[in-house]
Order: sequence, then structure tokens, then C-alpha cells
Amino acid sequence: MNIHEYQAKEILKQYNVPVPAGIAVFSVDEAVKAAEELKEKGAGLFVVKAQIHAGGRGKGRTVKSGAKGVILCKTVDEVKNAAESLIGDTLVTIQTGEEGKKVERLYVTDGVDIEKEYYVGVTLDRAKGKNVIMVSTEGGVEIEKVAEETPELIVKEWVEPGQALFPNQARRLAFALGLSGDQFKKAVKFITALYTAFDKTDASIFEINPLVTTPDGDVIALDAKINFDDNALYRHKDLEELRDESEENPLELEAGKYNLNYIKLDGNVGCMVNGAGLAMATMDIIKLAGGEPANFLDVGGGANVETVKNGFKIILKDPNVKAILINIFGGIVRCDRVANGVIEAVKDQEIADKLSGVPLIVRLQGTNAEEAKELIDNSGLDVISAVLLKEAAEEVTKAIA
Repeated sequence: MNIHEYQAKEILKQYNVPVPAGIAVFSVDEAVKAAEELKEKGAGLFVVKAQIHAGGRGKGRTVKSGAKGVILCKTVDEVKNAAESLIGDTLVTIQTGEEGKKVERLYVTDGVDIEKEYYVGVTLDRAKGKNVIMVSTEGGVEIEKVAEETPELIVKEWVEPGQALFPNQARRLAFALGLSGDQFKKAVKFITALYTAFDKTDASIFEINPLVTTPDGDVIALDAKINFDDNALYRHKDLEELRDESEENPLELEAGKYNLNYIKLDGNVGCMVNGAGLAMATMDIIKLAGGEPANFLDVGGGANVETVKNGFKIILKDPNVKAILINIFGGIVRCDRVANGVIEAVKDQEIADKLSGVPLIVRLQGTNAEEAKELIDNSGLDVISAVLLKEAAEEVTKAIA
């Protein structure tokens, strides 16, 4: 689950991670009021930031006004102009794609006098099975580019699951940033607090880019990106309330209500599979056969009439889908039961109407697979049954050719 920058900074403050003062707003009038409030507290400069779930806001541009997603303002009037140019407009960045995202909220913050920019990030290193905290002196730029072109500029420390970041690790990371004196001490505290926040909130990523030092010797998180592990949100009801559904794909939201794991992709072959690993393998073989998956859809171990129906409804709402491949392994669930579920679902008038002209390929393997194939073949429905996964993928590619 993604959250906005202003929400991320509120969480950071709870764990004593220094951030600039800022106020989230939803209108031009609120932006002006926020700037006046910050000015009363000593702010001499202001930064108005579009709040969308995408990076590259500073280099992005709005469609109508041509404004950048991050605007430095010297006066309250400039804050007003910035807010007028952003709210309600569509911001296009390197991460949003050409369609962009509508700006519905802003973050008005105190402008920080920057001495130097750095990068700090925490995530899970799946290869090692440990959390990893990374720092780089190359802050304020895309860390992926740094990792590709100058990987030696990224310094890492790994932490065993369930353990805290050791003080000597935090010191090594602060040294790697080239800091000294009070800034070094503040960076050690910053890094330690950041890792604690990551661990306690069951996050999947904490990214501070840039982390900045100021001429006064402060160490501050100028920007913040936080993602949470959806599977752990049941332990954090307060965090779950931060979800902004307007920023999420509506099909993915609807699938979640049916307890389906769905991720929309850019292809034209709809996939309905039981099990995440099998779903990944199915998408791979579709690509090898020359097709492009339109989605990842895991219906779970208990594929029945209702789950299959709901899966069809989600897949068929994607106008790009030109064919559907159902690939089920009958381990927990019997294949003949799934076959009956598919047959009943396809007979549903709403689904049948939307399926018209969309080839449907079904591959069932495992318990009672032969019985399942016989049921599909004798159903009288316009369904292509397959035995081998390769055969199923080739049938899909042939159907959309």
C-alpha cells in the first residue's frame, strides 16, 4: 500500500525522524492559509508539492498550466498562484505515463536551505532474506540510475529479521556519507530512527530522496516515500486508514473486495490462475509464445463458481483483453470442480455477453484433470481445452493473431 508524502512525514515525525514543517491542503484557500501559518512560525520560503502516488514530480508538468509538480515560492501570493496551477490539473511524470494523475491535494512546506543532498533507503533484500539499508552521496537523482552506472556509490548494511540496526552499522553508513562532527552524530540518530520506523510499521520500503544537510548543521528528510506490506496491514489499522483509493487502479480495488489478487498489466491476454507462482509461470509462457499478459490474477486455492465468476468480471472490464487463459492446478481443489465452476460462470448471461468474441482457453491439470477436460469438451460452450501449458499458451497466441 502506497501513501502520500505528507502522510509519510507524519509517520516519520512519530519516530523522531526530522522533517520540514508542512501542511496538507485540498484547495487554493487552504494553501494560502497554510503558507500564512508557516510564515508566522518563521518560514521565509515555501515549497508547494503535488501529492500523487508517483515519483519524478519535480520534473513533471501539468497538462493545462504546464506547471512543475514541485514549486518553490518566495511569498504567500506565489503559493496561491502555485496552488491554482496545480489543483485540479493532471500531472504527468516519468512514473505516471502519458495519462498522468489528477492533482487533488497539495503539501505546503517550509523551504529548507540545502547544503548537500544524499539518499537513504530501507527495503527487503529477498536474495539474502534480510532487510537492507542503503545510503549514497548521490541524492536528489534517480537511485536506479546510480545503481546501474555507479553502483560503488551505494553503501549497504544488512539487518537480520527481528533485530535492530546495530550502532556500528549506523555509524558506518554515516561515515559513508562523508559526514563529520555534529552532522555525523545527527545522521547516526536519523538512520537509526528511520530503520526503527521501517521495522515497526511492517513497511516494504522507506525511501528518503533527498536526505539533506543544512548550513546550520541539521540533517532532514526533504522528501519521503513509504510503501507498506499489504499482508501486514491487519496489524496496523491506523495505517490502513491512510489508503487513498482515488490513487489506485479501480479494478485492483474491486478485486480486493472479492479477495482476488489482481494486478493490471499492459497486454491483451487475460489470465486466471490459482497460485502466485503458477500465475508468474503462466505469464512467462504467454510471453514466450508471443503474447502479452493483460493481468496477474490469482484466485487462490479454492477456485469455485463464485471466484471464477468474479475473476471473469474483473478481467472482462479491461477493454484491452482479446483472449482469456484459465490455468488451474488441481492440488487443494479438484479440477472437475473448477471445470464446473468455469461452465457455470460462462453460462451467466452478464459474463456470456462480455465474453462474446473473446476466445477462452482452459487448461486444468492435477486431481481429476481428465474428468475436467471431458466436462469442458462436452459442455457445448465455445471453450478451448488444453492439456499442456505450452499448448494453452500457443492456443491463446493463435486466437489473438
